[in-house]
Amino acid sequence: MKVVRPKANPGKQISIDVGGKSYDRYPIKTEVFKNGDEYAIKIANHIEKFSSCLSTLLEKRWYVIVSEKIVAISQGRSYFIKDIKPSWVATTLSKYVRKTPHGIGLGSPWTMQLAIGEVGVPRILFASVLSILTKPFGLRGVFYHVAGRSAAAIDGPTSYSLYPSNVSAKLAPKDPQKAAERIKVQISKSKVQSSNFGGVVIIDANDLGRNVLGNASDKSDTFFEEVMRDNPMGQGIEGTPVVLLY
Repeated sequence: MKVVRPKANPGKQISIDVGGKSYDRYPIKTEVFKNGDEYAIKIANHIEKFSSCLSTLLEKRWYVIVSEKIVAISQGRSYFIKDIKPSWVATTLSKYVRKTPHGIGLGSPWTMQLAIGEVGVPRILFASVLSILTKPFGLRGVFYHVAGRSAAAIDGPTSYSLYPSNVSAKLAPKDPQKAAERIKVQISKSKVQSSNFGGVVIIDANDLGRNVLGNASDKSDTFFEEVMRDNPMGQGIEGTPVVLLY
């Protein structure tokens, strides 16, 4: 079967400038990931497949950027909203979370319940109180800063997402650093040329912001958050949760 060279998602670009240097980001379309999938093997297979049409990989330093969603789903950390039973606390607190078109965050009873289960009621309540107290001063993001990365990375159902993400809520990946290292090892063991392979990053990215959760590479979190600043993976039904960067 002929391998099709990856192209930019609608409204996105392949190239981006970071620190005065141009980088190319190729979004790779994958099948839908499911609970129990060997995500490291599947990702390595996709990289091996598409590297055959990107001969420049033999010449330049290259990296693999992975959406945290497919790792979390493979780990069984995604739940249908019909199976989540929000408590009164979750339902009440979710009403005060600002919702945007770019993602529901903890602005639903289901995602708030997952956050409570992940970090505990006391921490969520403390984060909520601090958020309320600091809001008059124009401070944003206090709640998520206090609640922590694992709470901030929780995603809820959105109508524009692919199934099952449109009817489910998910936690952040478990041990994302170890997951990134596992993917890196699997890619290094594959047939793809690896002498210029710089590593793997797992990222939580949307049209509002980026947050590196696991970094098994030779570059900083800040670099990858900047190189992904326009969210080349896309926000809807693109189905491209892996980006090949060089």
